[in-house]
Amino acid sequence: MRTRSRNRNIPLILAVALFMENMDSTVIATSLPTIAVDLQTSPVALKLALTAYLVSLAVFIPISGWMADHFGAKAVFRAAIAVFIVGSIACAVSNSLPAFVVSRFLQGIGGAMMTPVGRLVLVRATPKSELVAAMSWLTVPALLGPLVGPPVGGFITTYFSWHWIFLINVPIGLIGIWLATRFLPETEAAPTPPLDFIGFVLSGLAASGIVFGLSVVSLPALPPIAGFLTVAVGLVSAVLYLLHARRAKNPLLALELFRNQVFRASVLGGGLFRIGIGAVPFLLPLMFQIGFGLTPFQSGMITFVAAIGAIGMKFVTALIFRVAGFRRVLIFGSLIAAASIAINGLLTPETPYLLILAILLAGGFIRSMFFTGINALAYAEISTADTSRATPIAAVFQQLSIALGVALAGGILEVSTTIHGGALTLSDFHIAFFIVAAVSAAASLSFMRLAPNAGNAVSRHGGLTAPKTLEVGPPGS
Repeated sequence: MRTRSRNRNIPLILAVALFMENMDSTVIATSLPTIAVDLQTSPVALKLALTAYLVSLAVFIPISGWMADHFGAKAVFRAAIAVFIVGSIACAVSNSLPAFVVSRFLQGIGGAMMTPVGRLVLVRATPKSELVAAMSWLTVPALLGPLVGPPVGGFITTYFSWHWIFLINVPIGLIGIWLATRFLPETEAAPTPPLDFIGFVLSGLAASGIVFGLSVVSLPALPPIAGFLTVAVGLVSAVLYLLHARRAKNPLLALELFRNQVFRASVLGGGLFRIGIGAVPFLLPLMFQIGFGLTPFQSGMITFVAAIGAIGMKFVTALIFRVAGFRRVLIFGSLIAAASIAINGLLTPETPYLLILAILLAGGFIRSMFFTGINALAYAEISTADTSRATPIAAVFQQLSIALGVALAGGILEVSTTIHGGALTLSDFHIAFFIVAAVSAAASLSFMRLAPNAGNAVSRHGGLTAPKTLEVGPPGS
């Protein structure tokens, strides 16, 4: 009985960090217009705060595994929560756009360590026979963050102050640190190869340069050349990393895994789709508040239903892939999910709210199924020995794609308002939804190249059984 309780307690404690991180990302999206007014900037300019957090994740996730092995996973996990708390307090006291962006980047450093290190603690502390059940206990509470984030953030912003949406992380984080100290098993530091510092610097410059450059290129506060130069630095750094990775003994990101077609399709095709998905949490709250004239609380009470769809689909996704197989589900799923994004471009204040809720709910269902599939597919043909090398690559591309989605959406709004020379209008958001939906639909081309039996050993389509040595990949909803 004690073992069973322990196997349930560990993922629930780790889920505190996931809940806090996932709720925070959805809370800020709902509160962007109000924060923009207080900081005397535009809501579109605040996309820098969203991309700063996502870029920070992409920069620091690759070293999370090395940090956990070198310093001990439990110690790093507690330190990550502490960094996230400090970043949250810094966000709450920020009085300018630059200060807010830097604070979000600091939050991202903590978030980059919390999720992968927490998963590592769980895998090491849980017997293989109990791992699937433990992952279920970990994932479901984490999904509650996006569920409660929009209405809670909207309520706090509308009736109190946006500063409190960050300050509520303080008691949650302190509880998480206490629970981790009290109940998580001790983890000793392990022998580790030297950190690929050159690779860390080059990959960080590549990620931050490209995403930040695309985010600032259209901002009126900076000349366009600043954005183009930043993108150029990122592209050059990416090329230099490719050259470095070929010679390094233990490269930070093992890019040779892309030789596997199934892994390549999952990461690149999934990344292309996430560009569109990353734009949706940025565009929807802005459209409801600026285009529809709703309050943050009203907006949050609408957008949260997508999270309900995501949770509901978790219980039937395995059956869908077992019946239809990866290739067929991902091809049609990416097209249907892209259509669920495009349909947002047809919504107006006259659209019945029950219909809007139904559209968002259905979109949450489809996107959750798609994300579960591409995450599982990434590990379908990866050996157990390479799983730890594949995880940071998949996580980095996931965060970069979402960040690029925010940058793309913000850029479209900037260009659209520049063309008509006025403030944001409902039609600007409609155009943005149509464009990002087209980007997401292009992901289907990656899955069309897959063999019909790709991933069958994982989905059990055609009667095959998943290999017992396959480890669980990171959740991507």
